[in-house]
Amino acid sequence: MSLIVSLHSAAKKHLKGCKGSLATRLAAEILAVDCGLKPCFLYDLGTADVLQIQRYLQALHQIGFIQGPLHILNIEGTIVIINVPRAACCMANVLNSGELYVIDVSATLLHPQVFSQDRLCFIQAQLSELLLHLTPYQNAPPGTISIADLPRTDWNLCTMFGFLLHYPAVYWFDTTKNFENCLSFTPLKHVTVETTCPKIGLCKVQVYSFTIPESVYQTLSSLLHTWTEGIRHKFNGQCHFTDLEIITENVTLPAVAL
Repeated sequence: MSLIVSLHSAAKKHLKGCKGSLATRLAAEILAVDCGLKPCFLYDLGTADVLQIQRYLQALHQIGFIQGPLHILNIEGTIVIINVPRAACCMANVLNSGELYVIDVSATLLHPQVFSQDRLCFIQAQLSELLLHLTPYQNAPPGTISIADLPRTDWNLCTMFGFLLHYPAVYWFDTTKNFENCLSFTPLKHVTVETTCPKIGLCKVQVYSFTIPESVYQTLSSLLHTWTEGIRHKFNGQCHFTDLEIITENVTLPAVAL
């Protein structure tokens, strides 16, 4: 049985409605997490629960497609698949360096604003709490597919997912008033990281995709350069993906979902 057939079979068996090109794309996403090219994948391809996803990942390990360990975390109904050593390292580096870059995009603002350092204490505490959750899973043996549930938090999930996904700067907005933001028709820099996965015949795999408001882009230019170099370093340390491209383009959108 070919690798592609095995991947499609695993998805069809364990993930309802995930088949064909969708199953191939999902396999590429998981492989990128497994090899450390990115620390986390936010599962948004269907309605599978953590147990179904766990069985799917176990099947990928059994056919030798991934090595693991991987951790499946359900945060208030949203599922993320995490390379814990990679994610924990990224978050610990952010906390230890004190270089948290958070962009306030609350709907009450006229323009996005970078958080001042004195506003970051509560986000640092939340990030430490998330890191504490991941700590017991850092030394799991290869092949381990662990699961956990965080049913309720007081986190801004947009912010926490931004850190988990290893974005260089993350968004925050005031959820006590509403869940809107001030990014509508705001000029943005859209950064994507794309690559090729010859192993499963995919010519375009989007590893990262995020935006940064143009109004703060220059302020964060040094941070973005460091982040880009880190991505190149991780890319050079793996053998599953080729032809790395980091693309920056200007966009203005009528609405931006966070």
